[in-house]
Amino acid sequence: MSTYLHFRKYHGAGNDFIIFQQEPSLSLSSDDIRALCDRHFGIGADGLIIIEASTKAAFKMTYYNADGFEGSMCGNGGRCAAAFAYSLGWIEKTADFEAYDGMHHVEIIDDQQDHFQIRLGMSKVSTWHIADNYILLNTGSPHYVCLVDDVKNTAVFERGKAIRYDGQISTEGVNVNFVELHGNSLNMRTYERGVEAETLACGTGVTAAAIAASLWKGGDRFEVNMPGGRLEVAFNFTGTQFENIVLTGPVAFVFEGVVKIPK
Repeated sequence: MSTYLHFRKYHGAGNDFIIFQQEPSLSLSSDDIRALCDRHFGIGADGLIIIEASTKAAFKMTYYNADGFEGSMCGNGGRCAAAFAYSLGWIEKTADFEAYDGMHHVEIIDDQQDHFQIRLGMSKVSTWHIADNYILLNTGSPHYVCLVDDVKNTAVFERGKAIRYDGQISTEGVNVNFVELHGNSLNMRTYERGVEAETLACGTGVTAAAIAASLWKGGDRFEVNMPGGRLEVAFNFTGTQFENIVLTGPVAFVFEGVVKIPK
């Protein structure tokens, strides 16, 4: 017997997600999620998101990496989940939702049918580790940020994989971001934990890179260019923590369909 489930696919600057609305018939194993996210034999995505009703907010978002396991906060995923909830009529253009790392405020600031600009409030950051050539911090997900001279020609997969699995850096693994800094503009590429590959964009990574740039050179507003598009990060720094962190960028609806889940 099989189950047929309706889904929509969205991307935030090329960071793409399969999104489902929670329903009684929705029960996905890690193998199911891996198969759905497979770009050759499935729908293909960096991750999978399920949204459901919440007693604390407009909705609750649960994010799964392409490896089939539940992940931590996903910034672009949160923005895509908001677009999906908006399409269902669950939210107006501003709302609060529940995620892995707590509550988030979201605002749809531009709606051009299936293309949006969405602003997402991120969690405060009050701890970080500055080393000789990198910064470690958590923006809802753990990130390693290092400066490079030429991000275009950086061996992101090879270097990123080595750092991601380096137990001396983190026993749980980190997302790895390579950043080329030009004033308040950053060029960046990311090796993403759980996807285990380079992704076209990473919202929590963009946020981490902007905060790292602020720690290195000062500033409270940054434009970050990733292979999939441009995102913006703004925040306030009190001297001891980064707060009022806002991630802004594009979201697009890609397609919808029905998928068969063998049981």
